Amino acid sequence: MARTGRPPKPTALKLLQGTARKDRLPRNEPHPKVGAPSRPGWLLPEAKREWSRLVGPLVRMGILTEVDRAAFAARCQCWALFVKMMKDIAENGTSFGPTESGYEGPRPSVGIAVKMLEKMSVLDGKFGLTPSDRSRLDIPMPKETSDWDAFQEEAQRMVIGRG
Repeated sequence: MARTGRPPKPTALKLLQGTARKDRLPRNEPHPKVGAPSRPGWLLPEAKREWSRLVGPLVRMGILTEVDRAAFAARCQCWALFVKMMKDIAENGTSFGPTESGYEGPRPSVGIAVKMLEKMSVLDGKFGLTPSDRSRLDIPMPKETSDWDAFQEEAQRMVIGRG
């Protein structure tokens, strides 16, 4: 049975935004482990570069999980196809023709590029990849510490624990 209306906002997003209400939260929502899914080998080379560029920041933000492989691969593949179409447009222009009958029309690359932008826009929103989507998030970024900082923090904990 198909559902109508807007898709529900993920609980993690509600918690980050501070809009979660206990009486409206799902009771048995799955919580996949945050981490980088394995990259599919069939991705176009440009999609693989996009995967490598984005996977680290998304994992550090706690957004990408091990089960997001298909959606994230689709987003990266859309980027690769968009780049390919833009290269074709740069080389061949945005239109073809005129034909024998005088018709001049848009090259297929234009339509494909527009479609990829639309699909990326939807998928980018799901991964918080646009400024607008990020403005709705309140994610505490993990503090990056050096080995020396970690050693000092551990030493302080040991001293305080004995004190």
